[in-house]
Formats: sequence, structure tokens, C-alpha cells
Amino acid sequence: MPIIQATRLNPYAGSPLDRASQRRDDEVWIGAALAASDALWAPVWRSRNLMQGVADGRPEAVFLTAEAASALRMAGGPWVFLGLHFEKPLFAVDASAADDPLPLLPPALGAFTDLRAVAGLLPPSDAAILAHARGMMHWRSRHRFCGVCGAPCEPVSAGNVLRCTACETSHFPRTDPAVIMLVVAGDRALLGHAQRFPIRDMYSTLAGFVEPGESLEEAVAREVFEETGVRVAQVHYHSSQPWPFPASMMLGFYAEALTETIALDPNELEDARWFTRAEIRDCARHGFSIPRSDSIARRLIEDWLDADG
Repeated sequence: MPIIQATRLNPYAGSPLDRASQRRDDEVWIGAALAASDALWAPVWRSRNLMQGVADGRPEAVFLTAEAASALRMAGGPWVFLGLHFEKPLFAVDASAADDPLPLLPPALGAFTDLRAVAGLLPPSDAAILAHARGMMHWRSRHRFCGVCGAPCEPVSAGNVLRCTACETSHFPRTDPAVIMLVVAGDRALLGHAQRFPIRDMYSTLAGFVEPGESLEEAVAREVFEETGVRVAQVHYHSSQPWPFPASMMLGFYAEALTETIALDPNELEDARWFTRAEIRDCARHGFSIPRSDSIARRLIEDWLDADG
């Protein structure tokens, strides 16, 4: 099987931020950045990001000025330093404690919107920054206590590390590696449908989490066999995608099928089929759909289609 290269960045990748990690432990610098008049803030409310232009189909991120964000900060939610956005310090702040945060903001700044609902329309740099903010706020809200001794944690490194107040263990943001793969056999690709899919007729690439002590290639082969009974070889890397829904890193691969008989695991998939390139290119006419445009699954499929001839 020829190696297929990624043709472009995946959504949520390609952040324009300088994460300036060397500044995180400089309390004087962080203090000055927090007080700076040109500091920017990316608020997150119950896993939603602040955007404007959504109703018009032209969404874009809203980054608050320090003055506009002051009421949210006064509410006492977690915050984290994300990095420098064109030399300006950019922070994320969690506004989830407010039943409705919009009255705390200047009027007409937009609304809090589900990132995945508009990611295909957002400017790529905005999508990457908002995904970063969402992922960090999710981690901060769910790791308030030490996994070693159970004592409360406190933020250090400008919110990028949580340290136990008792045993002093440091806890870092969690990212769960998951492999996602398009299995191919000549002119056909293996796609599956799971009951959890939001679209009833959608067929997508197979995917699963990497287990301890397992290489990425081994995870690809294991997940494909467990879900469909198909054996694969020649596993080739394609690209990766941050996926903060809630805390994953998607690692994309192609794999060549050694066998083609499908034996479904009903706990994982409702159906799996081999589709030709022609069927996938005209999927609506054949009664199925493929994944949304913001997913690496869609990129794997599209790059495979484009590699034909």
C-alpha cells in the first residue's frame, strides 16, 4: 500500500500561540501579564466558547479585554495562561459558576457556543485556540483533588500544573492517545457505524484508545480485529489532531487489510461494510454519510480518495 501524506493541517491543530512555557513559573511576569491592559481572555462556560457571528454562519472567537473579563475573573473560576497571541498574553477563564455569564459581560459580545457545532466554519487559528482553552478548563474542573492521596490540589505554573496540598504530587494536563484508522483493501475501505454516532446513517473510520504497554501500530491492529475481525498489516501514520472532547489526541493511520471477512463485535459497532471509492464519493446516493468536516476521520477518507490515480 503506498504511503498517503496528509494534505493539510487537521482542524484544531496549527495554533498561532507562542505557549511561552518558560514564563509559566515566573510569578512576577505572570502577575504583570494578569494586570496588563492589553491582556486577552478566552472564557469557557460549561464547555462552550464565546463566539460572535454564529447566526450568520461566520463564527469567530471573541477574546475579552482585561476590563471586559474582570467580572468573570471576580467570580473566582479557574484560569490558565495559554500563551502569547501576537505578543499579547492570553488566558482562559472558566465562567461555569454563573448560571448565565452574558450579563457579566459588555453587551453584544456574542454567545457561548459548542465548538464542535461550528468548527468547520471557524478560522483555523480560532478553532485551535478555543480547543486549547476548552481542554484546559475541562482538565482544571475535573482534577481538583489528588489522585494519590485525595487531598485538594492548587494551581501552579500559571494554572498549567495542579499540585497536591498534602503530598505535593504534581499533576499535569491529561491527554488520552487514541488511534483512528482507515483500513483499505485495494479500491475499498472499511467503515463502521456505532449506535453512539449522532447521525443515523453515518459510517466512519474505526478508532480506539491505546492501552498501556502497547505501540500505536499494535493498537491499530488490535482495535480493527476486536471491532470487525479483520486482520491488518502495513500500518502507516498519516497525521494527528487535538481532540478536546473531552481530552484526547487522535493519531491517524492507514492500514492494509490481510483478511476481508467481517465479524462484528456488537458492543462496539452496529454495522461495518466495505465501500468502494465510487460509493464514498457519491455516498448520499448510496444511502449513507461520512464524518463531519472537522474530524480527522474525514481527512483520512478524503486523502485516500484523492490518492486514486
